[in-house]
Amino acid sequence: MRYTPAGIPALQLVLEHQSEVQDGQGMRQVKMVLKAMAFGSLAESLVNQAVGSNWKFQGYLNNSRAGKSVVLQIQNFSQDLL
Repeated sequence: MRYTPAGIPALQLVLEHQSEVQDGQGMRQVKMVLKAMAFGSLAESLVNQAVGSNWKFQGYLNNSRAGKSVVLQIQNFSQDLL
């Protein structure tokens, strides 16, 4: 975790998604890696979670500072009880 110049906690992380979906040709494997950012109390909560645990995230997609990738700006998260 790092802190912004204003002293706000900021956490950069990588989310990995894996699932199966039904499409017109049968079952399809879906795998995705997505960069994400959390600020403030969300960052402080996320930094204490176990790597590899399952979570549901809510937020919005934004361009990275370099503009070459997409970043999920996390606004909320909860444990995903599979």
